[in-house]
Parts: sequence; C-alpha cells; structure tokens
Amino acid sequence: MNLRRWEFLCLLTLAAAAAPGWGEAAAPAGGGTNVNAAIPNLSGVWAHTSITGFEPLASGPTSLRNLSRRGITSDNRRLVGDYRNPILKPEAAEIVRKHGEMSLTGTGYPTPRNQCWPGGIPFVFTTTAIQVLQQPGEITFLYYEDHEVRHVRMNQGHPAKVTPSWYGDSVGHFEGDTLVVDTVGIKVGPYAMLDWYGTPHSPALHVVERYRLLDYDAAKEGLERDAKENFQVQLDTIDPDYKGKHLQLQFTVEDEGVFTTPWSATMTYRPQVTEWEESICAENPKKYGTEKDVAVPVAAKPDF
Repeated sequence: MNLRRWEFLCLLTLAAAAAPGWGEAAAPAGGGTNVNAAIPNLSGVWAHTSITGFEPLASGPTSLRNLSRRGITSDNRRLVGDYRNPILKPEAAEIVRKHGEMSLTGTGYPTPRNQCWPGGIPFVFTTTAIQVLQQPGEITFLYYEDHEVRHVRMNQGHPAKVTPSWYGDSVGHFEGDTLVVDTVGIKVGPYAMLDWYGTPHSPALHVVERYRLLDYDAAKEGLERDAKENFQVQLDTIDPDYKGKHLQLQFTVEDEGVFTTPWSATMTYRPQVTEWEESICAENPKKYGTEKDVAVPVAAKPDF
C-alpha cells in the first residue's frame, strides 16, 4: 500500500512539473503569439514638435504633402494640399484644390482647429503633444490643443449599431508589443476634414492605429521624414539629445467615399520634458473673408 502511494505521488509530481504553472498559460498550438508576452507601458506625455501634419511614407499610398514650401518644409502659412495625390477620388481632389486656392489668397479657410471644433480622427493626430493614460480596460488619449479626449475600450468589439460621434467608436487590443486601435463611426461635422488641407471624409471612414515603442535607431527614419516634410516648432519641449525610447503611431485610413485606396502615414513622438499645460482654443466668430457668423458651439445648445 505504501509503495503504491509513493508511486502515485511521483507520477503527480512529474505531471505538475510538465504542466504550466499557476497563472501561466500553456503555449498556444502551432507556434502562435505568446500570451505571456509583456504588454508595454505607453503611458506618458509625448511630443510631436512639428506642423502641419503627418509624416508621409517614403513609398506607397500615403498622406498629402503641402505644395507650398517654406524652405524645404511645408509652409504652415499657406496650406496647399497636393490634390494630384492618386489616393484622392476626383470629387475629393477638387475640394482639396479649392482649399489650396483660398489659402494662397491669404484669406485662409475654417478648420476644426481654428474654429474650436472637435478634430476627429485622424485630424486630431496633428496636435503637438499627446498624453497617454493606460489602464487594463481602457486607454485614454489626451490631445494638447483644446482639451480633446479619446477613450479606447480594450479587448472589446464594436457594437452592432454605432452612433456616430466626434472621435468615433474606438476599441483596442495588443498584438505582441503593438497597441492596435480600430475606429469607426466618426461623425461628419460642419468643418470635417482629415488634415489641414481640407481633405474630406464620409460616414464610411475607418481608421486603424498601431502604436509601438521604438529604440532611437528604429525611430530615426520617421523623425527624418517628419523633419523633411513639416515645419518644426516648440523644440523646447523635447531633449534634442535624447536617444531613448520613442513612441510611433502608424495609422491606415480607409474611406471608399473619398479615397481610391487605403493609405498610411506615421507620427513619431519623443518624451516631452516640459510640463503639460492647458491650451485653450479661442473661438473665431467670423468666417474667413466674410462677416458672417460661424457655427461655433455654445452652451445654450449643446452639440457634443
């Protein structure tokens, strides 16, 4: 009896040694993703010290560049989007072209930024700093200009019926070391545009974001594309000699009502070394070039 009991205990010990420990998942069959891979902490304040926009990719369908230059970079005083970019359907190209003509006259045109309206996705990516608040069930993005806030529900799906809103319905999950955010249901407002060049969008807009922490050597290519395209501002908010981790967002835009194909661009961020300050948007009560009032949101009639 004692021998049988000893044999049973030996077998039990061997089985326990071969099985995953408590709190440790077995490796998925077929060499799938390691469910125990450490989830990176993206929290912090991240600066993007340039305007007017995204970091166009070196090749492939990508975001619009400014045809008006300030030296070698985009001239933020004259916003002339490249309406010849093949991603644009003819109707969208014509809208971008007309916005560019207005800008060249020195009149300018209303945008979500200068009219203090919610920017939506991906327009809001053009802000010069973001703050990431990471929790297991939700990731919150704070954008520097005008207190814009997004909430990303983690490990959930979109509801069967999405009610359009300014930043859409955003759900996220981690794929290894990459945060993937999927957004649909982005509201089309009176100044709706995807970038500073007036590129429109339709209710079909779908945006996928991928956030990763990169070593300096991997992030440098994105920083160089940014410096080549965009006018650099607020350089005092970063350490120019910083060579540590960078946060890079690569996003893909789909909208069959506006674009001929999905397209992608990046935003590459460095840690901000200055305090997070409040940035209040002062509403512009007049349209550019006219004396007509614009639809500035007022408390008497809540709009969002």
